Amino acid sequence: MASDASNSEAFAHANYQLDAMGLRCPEPVMMVRLKVRKMEEGETVCVTADDPSTARDIASFCRFMQHTLISAQTDNIPYQYLIRKGL
Repeated sequence: MASDASNSEAFAHANYQLDAMGLRCPEPVMMVRLKVRKMEEGETVCVTADDPSTARDIASFCRFMQHTLISAQTDNIPYQYLIRKGL
């Protein structure tokens, strides 16, 4: 797995940033779904959230909708997720 520094860099260089801070389930995943629908195949979005349920929900969303969860930082708030549209 990549180091924290390279993860931070990857999160920062995503094509899009999505702020879901302060939102509670199911709102963060609904926002991710709307954003990903507007993206091109292969583009990335970094999601920042503080709801603990996002750790489970975003991973499940990616599996179900066939997107790639490239990286997840769930050790500290804010949580961050890097998602690539498509597999």
